[in-house]
Amino acid sequence: MAPVPYPVGGFAAHHYHFSLCTLGPLWQKIFMRTIKLIIQYDGTNYCGWQEQTNGISIQETVELALAKILGQRVRVQSSGRTDAGVHAVAMPAVFRTESTIPLKAFVDGVNTHLPQDIAIQSAEEVPVDFRAIGGARSKTYRYTIYNNSVRSPLNCRTSWHVRDQLDLQAMQKAAAYFIGEHDFAAFRGANCSAVTSHRRIDEVSIARNGAFITIDVTGGGFLKYMVRIMAGTLVDVGRGRFVPEHIASLLTEPDRQRGGVTAPPQGLCLLQVIYPG
Repeated sequence: MAPVPYPVGGFAAHHYHFSLCTLGPLWQKIFMRTIKLIIQYDGTNYCGWQEQTNGISIQETVELALAKILGQRVRVQSSGRTDAGVHAVAMPAVFRTESTIPLKAFVDGVNTHLPQDIAIQSAEEVPVDFRAIGGARSKTYRYTIYNNSVRSPLNCRTSWHVRDQLDLQAMQKAAAYFIGEHDFAAFRGANCSAVTSHRRIDEVSIARNGAFITIDVTGGGFLKYMVRIMAGTLVDVGRGRFVPEHIASLLTEPDRQRGGVTAPPQGLCLLQVIYPG
């Protein structure tokens, strides 16, 4: 059978392609590779990670770029979904392929077919039973606030401009109440479909660097809009609308109507996802 060329960057890799679709699950496990990608992106121009009918998604864009290399469309599953306008420093995502092309092709080659606001940072082969979603030990998100009386055009895509001077100490005191396992029903979006609203938060750190305030949140998993509502509520504490202890009351007696605003998406960024082992 003739080799099928796969153009990758400035070189061509040859691969003897055959279909495994008629083979059983056991043979597919033996012959197919599971590839984990680390993807970085600016989510400003996208409808979120997940493919949708109302706009261009990160997932669709990555899958189409991979198809240019593999010669066929494969499904890419990420560690979770980011909303429209949300960014990622290191989003893990996996796909399965029977292709034997080198890992380097999934970085250099795929990046030649991606727009400037999305890039594959690394690729590695992982065990066939690796789960990108549901298998993570922890995730860390960062919410960035530009706390200044005048907006910054250079930072408007990656931060929330808050004009009011914020009380950092009050925000830090309030953030401590999030640590542990709680019912975060007051911090979930109205259309959140999660079965339970109980989540574990390992760490919340708030720091100021000049006009920037960053809120880093690490936990076992998050509800829809959860980090954005946490950030919005902390900003309301910083503004003096709530006392720090209000966070504790929202966790013991959940009520979204008593919570803070939902911070806009552009300030949110997925920093890292940690897996066991």
